[in-house]
Amino acid sequence: MLSKVLSLGFKGIDGFGVTVEVDVAGGLPSFNIVGLPDTNIKESRDRVLSAIKNSGFELPSKKIVVNLAPAEIKKTGTHYDLPIAVGIILALDGNRVCGNVDISKIGFVGELALDGSIKPVIGILPMLISMKEQSLFDMVIIPEQNAREAMLSEVNFLTAKNLNDVFLFLKGDMTLSSSLTSVDSPAVKKESVDFSDVKGQPYAKRAMEIAAAGFHNIIMIGPPGSGKSMLAKRLHTIMPPMTKSEILETTKIYSVSGHSLKGLVTERPFREPHHTISDVALIGGGTNPKPGEISLSHNGVLFLDEFSEFSRTAIEAMREPLETHKITVSRVKDTITYPANFLLVASSNPCPCGYFGHPVKKCSCTPLQIKKYRSKISGPILDRIDIHIDVLPVKFSDWSKDFKSESSADIYKRVCRAISIQMERFDGQVRFNSMMTPKEIKKYCAVNNDVLSMLEKIMDRMGYSARSLDKIMKVARTIADLAGEKDIKKENVIEAIHYRILDKSIVFDSSY
Repeated sequence: MLSKVLSLGFKGIDGFGVTVEVDVAGGLPSFNIVGLPDTNIKESRDRVLSAIKNSGFELPSKKIVVNLAPAEIKKTGTHYDLPIAVGIILALDGNRVCGNVDISKIGFVGELALDGSIKPVIGILPMLISMKEQSLFDMVIIPEQNAREAMLSEVNFLTAKNLNDVFLFLKGDMTLSSSLTSVDSPAVKKESVDFSDVKGQPYAKRAMEIAAAGFHNIIMIGPPGSGKSMLAKRLHTIMPPMTKSEILETTKIYSVSGHSLKGLVTERPFREPHHTISDVALIGGGTNPKPGEISLSHNGVLFLDEFSEFSRTAIEAMREPLETHKITVSRVKDTITYPANFLLVASSNPCPCGYFGHPVKKCSCTPLQIKKYRSKISGPILDRIDIHIDVLPVKFSDWSKDFKSESSADIYKRVCRAISIQMERFDGQVRFNSMMTPKEIKKYCAVNNDVLSMLEKIMDRMGYSARSLDKIMKVARTIADLAGEKDIKKENVIEAIHYRILDKSIVFDSSY
């Protein structure tokens, strides 16, 4: 007998409808799954058969063929267990196990344990959003642990604990619920870090404020212990709250990565991978493609400490994502695109020993070692980073002061005012100044002839690229927004130019 059960699948962070066709016929006992299933789907055969048997259903020795349509799209994930099991039971004796419920209007998503219980799955949010956008079916049955994630999709869903509950519902003997009673409430996040903890460093704090207000990438160069990591780990405390669309998109990424099963991503991500991370883990991909750290940092901060210690290939692989805000993973059989609109915060020592240019400690590195160390960060990468700053060692007078420096809450207020100006300027089309197109730069970053003449001289002297000048004007626009200025002034541009220290030629002597 043939049965058809509706389900869902996902590719990247987008979902699509899947029809699970099951044919149970006479012949030699076998169980085959077709329709481009991945390894984890092929392994579901033993899970499904054990779950059916241990749930009390009869399972005669017959030939079972399962087709996942459309067959031309590769399927991955363990969430096909439930629809396959439902399809097999319906194909064996659909009239007895199913009452008056219209099975053609219900979807099924869930992984089965050997005892028939339904376990949580990844990718539930993009799948349910596609169900709503494409009007695939009226209702879907999902695992209880995925309930909070499903709430954001605003679709009609029910949760089930096990396979028996599903069929009791289909027979009309049981009512399933979509309540969140079995899901823990999200904990209220309390910030344990604050900018008031940072002693001194007014120049670096100012740069971090500009970076947060305009979503500008920033790199900090300084000796060990100067406060680079301390500053970076406090950046998210002054960033604006996420919008609903940002929450939705970020949660979809975490959903397909298996990170969001405990709730929605309502705080801007802060990711700090170790410098030994592989290229695939940073960028994304793999045999079964998954988002990398740059996508997990989407709408948040990606902090790369010891930037020069990362592999050259990993650093260079970020060229396109830094410019296009997305990453496309291409394989022989498939191509997947993940969003990657992150604020890059990089920190690095000036040399291998870390003390090149230190006012007191002497550098033990040779000029060749310093050149080789710095060459890991190429010109094209620096060209894509808006703000470059030196972070000098903290003076004892600053460290010993009882005066409490400006808190994150104070800086946050100024950042939010600048963000509101940007939202009004772009009419909701672009969130931050760093995302301006060349046409928008021309329109919103207009300056007088005196400033243009200054920029021309600096470009000739420093060898700035057109992209570098664009970055300078975007940063100047953010500086003006923080000051509440409608027009960009000359001092705003001069300050922006001061945040391009790595564009200068490096001279290997004590004058650095």
